Amino acid sequence: ELLESGGGLVQTGGSLRLSCAVSGNIFTIGAMGWYRQTPGRQRELVATITTAGDTNYADSVKGRFTISRDDDKKMTYLQMTSLKPDDTAVYYCNMDRLETPMGPLYDYWGQGTQVTVSS
Repeated sequence: ELLESGGGLVQTGGSLRLSCAVSGNIFTIGAMGWYRQTPGRQRELVATITTAGDTNYADSVKGRFTISRDDDKKMTYLQMTSLKPDDTAVYYCNMDRLETPMGPLYDYWGQGTQVTVSS
């Protein structure tokens, strides 16, 4: 199970840090990512990070958001700064491959955490 935390209500210009933890007996994790979705729109990529630490960001968040990972803790984080009302969405954590004793799991998603930025 993936569990996100850290969402909430913040004013424009504020900051939040999202966390995502995977539970269970996991050996290794592939790429990790954060996505977001607003009502009536498709889920969109926010940021990803590979096992090598290479990162990729949506143009709309470059310079404001930072993704990181801690493989020992089996977690990924999204530090969000200079938040704007357009960042309001449900944010989802994704892990593209989990190695478990039962074999690999692919494309694993969390339940989402709401981020609301007030103007």
